[in-house]
Amino acid sequence: MRAADTRRSWDVATAHHNAHKGDQAALLRGGGDTLFDEELGLLGELAGRRLVHLQCNSGQDSLCLARRGAEVTGVDFSPVAIDFARGLSEASGIPARFELAEVVGWMAATDARFDLAFASYGVTGWLEDLGAWARGVARILRPGGRFVYVEFHPLVWSVDAEFRISRDDYFAREPFVEPVGDYVAASGPGLGAPEGATPGVNEVPAVSWQHTLGAIVSALAGAGLVLEVLREYPYSNGCRVIPGLVDDGAGDRRWRHPPGQPQVPLMFGVSFVRP
Repeated sequence: MRAADTRRSWDVATAHHNAHKGDQAALLRGGGDTLFDEELGLLGELAGRRLVHLQCNSGQDSLCLARRGAEVTGVDFSPVAIDFARGLSEASGIPARFELAEVVGWMAATDARFDLAFASYGVTGWLEDLGAWARGVARILRPGGRFVYVEFHPLVWSVDAEFRISRDDYFAREPFVEPVGDYVAASGPGLGAPEGATPGVNEVPAVSWQHTLGAIVSALAGAGLVLEVLREYPYSNGCRVIPGLVDDGAGDRRWRHPPGQPQVPLMFGVSFVRP
């Protein structure tokens, strides 16, 4: 039942997250964007490209990619997320296809092939078998196709509000069992919520795993993909992944270390190519 519980926990959390964000269709129709420069820079040219967004959640980023000319398919296992994504596509007038499926099984079975595969922010931590995931990514890319992945650095789950290594073990092997939190409320405008949003309550446990940066990169390389770029970033896009991070007033929806605080990496980005 662990997988079913995780799906139900995401259903609850997704409803909470979207409840904070107001009229998202109007935002998109008015030219609003949920993407960041890090993702777009690694993805490169999108017009005319066939792109799959793996673990797309509620489709906001998928639709922003589609608006740039990509032919987008989004895949997620949460019915609440996929229903919302389909409705948002219709209401915003931005066409995209959304598949309700567990992502690793979908990649192993689909006949579809893509120029670009994309994943971002909260991906591999919900997957136990990195090898199966990486082989799936390689399978759905056409020769010469690229995979772009932007993610919170796994180190952040070990760092507390005072920037001490005192939270989760970076090399933890056992799964973590806890509800999916309302990180949208906790992140405020960084993720489109108003300041002081009341977090939704979720009592359904979800199962997650800690994967090191080395394990993620090695899994993708082991699946036959070739590394193009590996970058680390000293800020966090949208989500306040460490409570001690601050909004420095730049208006770019990023969370940064306080002035004078020694920095650790808060995100990483990779691109791989299928030979």
